[in-house]
Amino acid sequence: MSADQKLTSLVFVPFPIMSHLATAVKTAKLLADRDERLSITVLVMKLPIDTLISSYTKNSPDARVKVVQLPEDEPTFTKLMKSSKNFFFRYIESQKGTVRDAVAEIMKSSRACRIAGFVIDMFCTPMIDVANELGVPTYMFFSSGSATLGLMFHLQSLRDDNNVDVMEYKNSDAAISIPTYVNPVPVAVWPSPVFEEDSGFLDFAKRFRETKGIIVNTFLEFETHQIRSLSDDKKIPPVYPVGPILQADENKIEQEKEKHAEIMRWLDKQPDSSVVFLCFGTHGCLEGDQVKEIAVALENSGHRFLWSLRKPPPKEKVEFPGEYENSEEVLPEGFLGRTTDMGKVIGWAPQMAVLSHPAVGGFVSHCGWNSVLESVWCGVPMAVWPLSAEQQANAFLLVKEFEMAVEIKMDYKKNANVIVGTETIEEAIRQLMDPENEIRVKVRALKEKSRMALMEGGSSYNYLKRFVENVVNNIS
Repeated sequence: MSADQKLTSLVFVPFPIMSHLATAVKTAKLLADRDERLSITVLVMKLPIDTLISSYTKNSPDARVKVVQLPEDEPTFTKLMKSSKNFFFRYIESQKGTVRDAVAEIMKSSRACRIAGFVIDMFCTPMIDVANELGVPTYMFFSSGSATLGLMFHLQSLRDDNNVDVMEYKNSDAAISIPTYVNPVPVAVWPSPVFEEDSGFLDFAKRFRETKGIIVNTFLEFETHQIRSLSDDKKIPPVYPVGPILQADENKIEQEKEKHAEIMRWLDKQPDSSVVFLCFGTHGCLEGDQVKEIAVALENSGHRFLWSLRKPPPKEKVEFPGEYENSEEVLPEGFLGRTTDMGKVIGWAPQMAVLSHPAVGGFVSHCGWNSVLESVWCGVPMAVWPLSAEQQANAFLLVKEFEMAVEIKMDYKKNANVIVGTETIEEAIRQLMDPENEIRVKVRALKEKSRMALMEGGSSYNYLKRFVENVVNNIS
């Protein structure tokens, strides 16, 4: 780049929890690597609760990607915490002034940069107001898949364009046609915030339409019908599937390194494809009665297992799951002793490293989108056990649309007072670990395609190029 050329600058505003932030930072680096005209500032809102994000906010050696921590707003945080309902979204809304000041400072201090736009997280739509105020366009980073994006748009359109009260579907057995799915989608797998009176879930989708483009963490060969369906709808902004963008485990904090090494040493001793890995995500945990059912199912199945067992946070507190000091308190009596040769119960798990290990042959997952992509990247088949958010819709996609996962309970919702029984779990584990199961072949083929998509000339590589051109042309 010549000395007199100005850098084109993007401002990323991620949602301040690890699963969203890590992929946003990774995307920022991917963009900067692809075009030397781009510089990126990632604005990180601080939350006083530990969301494991500090390890992702260190500045990289690349001067064109800069992570800026915004000042902590403890008074607002404390005030909003009094009602945990939609606390995060209300907090984002409260940070508009802080983000505006930070961007105004960037504009003032950097003569060598022109701001070409904001790239906001799907849950940071209030920042569209800030971008509009500053006269710059907004793009969105959608950290789930194209199918879910289409589901949100369709339900929002039913509500706003066709005057359908979607609340009337609550608790119904109906299934409706959604353009991004081939099969009708049962109400039971719609994201639960759709039915929460004040969640504003469909209002997010309404605001997505105001953006100039949507980056989606997926790839064309995985969600072919879904991406084409979105691209054919002229009322939806251009969609750029640039994934899979995966969370790496390299940002581990010190105390996790020894745990990581111990887990890897255990896996090294197991035969190839012999271990079923159970992990329910950063925010996923199950209560004691359900934990016992899983334990009995694992023991009865006879399969080797690695189980990431997390302790639920105190009720009515905005906190994330923690570690058990002694997991025996929730497991059946004598379980650890009886299974010492076949399994290992752990707390936190280095998920990507575990899934990459040749000993792992199956993955019991909550179906968070990052986990889905990691399972595809590593070629490990899944058994689906969603808990919250859009995970039930992801489970439906994998089981019914793609026929590439085993169902444990596709419409399971945490806090619905449902216990999944031992027999159901055991049967799913046996299916999942069956070497003859056809889903293994499908997942293996996708593993190759996921890698090809990111290579030069691949689908995601080309979509990323289109996105960069759109951004640069905006201000040239």
